[in-house]
Amino acid sequence: MAKIKIKQIGSPIRRPADQKKILIGLGLGKMNRVVELEDTAEVRGAIKKLPHMVQVVEG
Repeated sequence: MAKIKIKQIGSPIRRPADQKKILIGLGLGKMNRVVELEDTAEVRGAIKKLPHMVQVVEG
């Protein structure tokens, strides 16, 4: 399956708890951290919920 790299560009400070949980679920939590995940519908959906906090680097 294809891989996708995601970078956190926004801080979770003063954000709703559900957005913080989505970041943790993606393996993020600190600024400028990059993770490589499987390119699935679940991951794409989480990215769409946080367009102001994450960006796709590759994939």
